[in-house]
Amino acid sequence: MAADLFSDSRDLRPLAARMRPASLDEVVGQDHLVGDGAPLREVLRSGQIHSCLFWGPPGTGKTTLARLMCDTAGARLLTLSAVQSGMADIRRTADEAAAIKAAGQMPVVFIDEIHRYNKAQQDALLPFVEEGQFVLIGATTENPGFEINKALLSRLQVYVLHPLATEAIRQLLERALRKEAEGLTCDEEVIDRIARECSGDARQALTILEALIQHAQARGLEHLSEADLESLGRSRPHQFDKGGDAFYDLISALHKSVRGSDPDAALYWLARMLKGGCDPLYIARRLVRMASEDIGNADPRALTLTLSAWDTVERLGSPEGDLALAQAVVYMAVAPKSNAVYTAFKRVMKEVGQLPDYPVPQHLRNAPTSFARKQGHGSGYRYAHDEPEAYAAGEVYLPEPLAGTRWYTPVPRGLEIRIGEKLQHLKSLDEQSPNKRYAP
Repeated sequence: MAADLFSDSRDLRPLAARMRPASLDEVVGQDHLVGDGAPLREVLRSGQIHSCLFWGPPGTGKTTLARLMCDTAGARLLTLSAVQSGMADIRRTADEAAAIKAAGQMPVVFIDEIHRYNKAQQDALLPFVEEGQFVLIGATTENPGFEINKALLSRLQVYVLHPLATEAIRQLLERALRKEAEGLTCDEEVIDRIARECSGDARQALTILEALIQHAQARGLEHLSEADLESLGRSRPHQFDKGGDAFYDLISALHKSVRGSDPDAALYWLARMLKGGCDPLYIARRLVRMASEDIGNADPRALTLTLSAWDTVERLGSPEGDLALAQAVVYMAVAPKSNAVYTAFKRVMKEVGQLPDYPVPQHLRNAPTSFARKQGHGSGYRYAHDEPEAYAAGEVYLPEPLAGTRWYTPVPRGLEIRIGEKLQHLKSLDEQSPNKRYAP
């Protein structure tokens, strides 16, 4: 029978907290950090801990490792949450750390979600770390290269934690079941499903298991099945942090799948974003960008289709409009690819920023008044429609120092094959023309 989780004699902390490892040997996963000969194990073995930053997804052991570092070194742990604290809390904690150090003990300040501190708050930590007033250990789910000030980051050793493997989560769940619910058995499929669906988050997996144990206790069950798991009425959460690393990783995966001409992968990443709660209008805007950047004039219909998908999402909303996004994603994935416009535009924007602001040639200037015409504006302009093939062969539309410069080179795919042929033909007309704007 499941143990009574709410009896007065029990530890009332959440199961995830009760299962927190008391030593490195109890840590599941993160072998690259705590396995034999791994860097963090060697640091703890020496007892000389240092300021560092644990970076990884939720439920991967950041807080656990911080506590183990502190315990192993015999240090005094002070904790702050960047979500709930501010400058006054930092100063108060620094004063407390100074008193601990004066008493002959090493102070360690652990700051959870340190990326939530603003620049001023992060800067406030610098002098304490530099002067060794305390050892700083930070934990973050966000890319420290973007979210942590360079000055502070340069003083922290960064340890990267990975989502736990399914087998590691399984071991943790089985250990918790033996320890917390003696006599309660469980179908292997239940453990497998929890381990598989928690996306490497040990805390989430243990929270689900705790709910199952409570379910068993309330109903006097001695065995749990998948039906019991279903009865919790939970929906599977999807890893997605709007504006964070997971968000940009998913949109990057979608973009690269479209560029790589894999419609199935593109649909998968689109579904992941939608299931995670991403705004469909954001996806629609990004698809428009993809159409111009990676397909361009190889198939101009891609841009029209993505704009139509955007309009459909605005009109219908989600989920009705999501199908239009899927249609656009598949079309772009299988369309011929060209980044010729994208690369040409990047090059010309760079060069315009470096070159002088050449004056507009006289023959290209606007001449709306007789005064402007007397100044030579529009003088010698050749109206292309009055020329053979509607093309003024030999004419130049760039400033003279840039005459002959080419930025756009169509690729031999899709419609750009014909565009390339057209440009080659026009070039031959220029070469044969007796009416060249500038002498060779």
